Amino acid sequence: MAKYVDGFVLVVPKKKIEAYKKMAKKAGKIWREHGALEYRECVGEDMKVKFGLPFPKLAKAKPSETIVFSWIVYKSRKDRDKVNAKVMADKRLSQGMEHMEMPFDMKRMAYGGFEILVEA
Repeated sequence: MAKYVDGFVLVVPKKKIEAYKKMAKKAGKIWREHGALEYRECVGEDMKVKFGLPFPKLAKAKPSETIVFSWIVYKSRKDRDKVNAKVMADKRLSQGMEHMEMPFDMKRMAYGGFEILVEA
């Protein structure tokens, strides 16, 4: 069975990166405990590319914002659905976040599930 990946592109205010990192570390631990094979959160570093469409332009990021590129790897899409159901039911995900302002705008988040085409 082929692995499956959920991918995300987020626009995060630079001043909120540390808050995002704290939240992402907690989330990553929970996803892994429930069966995700990998959990990665990457912050934009080399965004002034000379070819293609740079992520900041694609996401319409302001100079005060940066891009976070993230992915979670699962055994399969079926496994992804099981893992995500467990994660969403896990009370630790929401603990301490009830009154917390999200460190990014959820309406500007891009998300999708992907079948792996090539694994080298």
